[in-house]
Amino acid sequence: MTTAPTSASSTRAQTHAATTARIVAAARTLLVNRGEVTLRAVARELGMTAPALYRYAASHEELVRMVAISIDTDVAERITGAADGQPADDPAGRLIAAAVEFRQWALDNREEFSLVFTNVDVDCVDEVSSPGTGMIFSALLFELWEKYRFPIPALTDLEPGLATILRDPQVPADLTGVPEEMRGLVWILERAWSRLYGTVTLEVFRHIDPRIVDEAHLFRAMIEDQAAPLGLVDELPRLRTLIRDLLAR
Repeated sequence: MTTAPTSASSTRAQTHAATTARIVAAARTLLVNRGEVTLRAVARELGMTAPALYRYAASHEELVRMVAISIDTDVAERITGAADGQPADDPAGRLIAAAVEFRQWALDNREEFSLVFTNVDVDCVDEVSSPGTGMIFSALLFELWEKYRFPIPALTDLEPGLATILRDPQVPADLTGVPEEMRGLVWILERAWSRLYGTVTLEVFRHIDPRIVDEAHLFRAMIEDQAAPLGLVDELPRLRTLIRDLLAR
């Protein structure tokens, strides 16, 4: 049995994908080493002409978005690995491990975090083939609810405008099988995500006393504040130990 020859269009697609990957890799290296990314610098790094690079990224904004999505995808894999390091039947531990890993990546990679923070939004969900960080944390929170069944606000108890949004939300989450009467879970998700991301952002950019960052006081307090709405009050003694051990690594 002979293998059919690769079509010209398939070869072109593979070449385009490989070159795009090289462009993104070069841009990420420049970002880490110089703190910024420009089309001119990337073209020079790869030995390309500017017109040749424009065939892959038509503008600086498009290049930055490509890089930001690439970073976010890699971070999603990293936090998934951290979550999978905890027992499959411990969604609380899995969520905590993912949150600690996300924080550590952000603190270690300020430039990359900044780029993702300012360029990846809910519109990106349809642009990527692999789940981003938002999708991973959404899935982990849904796992948590499946086990602990913490209270979900009814849409009728929320402001009418918010209830309308939650019936058809823009959110990085797989809502397949989440009926309307459970859409209050999305509101819990949004609030939990805003607290995690907001806390980490304050820490990364040192908008609070750096000693509080170094000793993770705000981060640990944020998780404690989430215990009640996520049904984890009884789990706090165990989770405090887990957080301490994970941060120590």
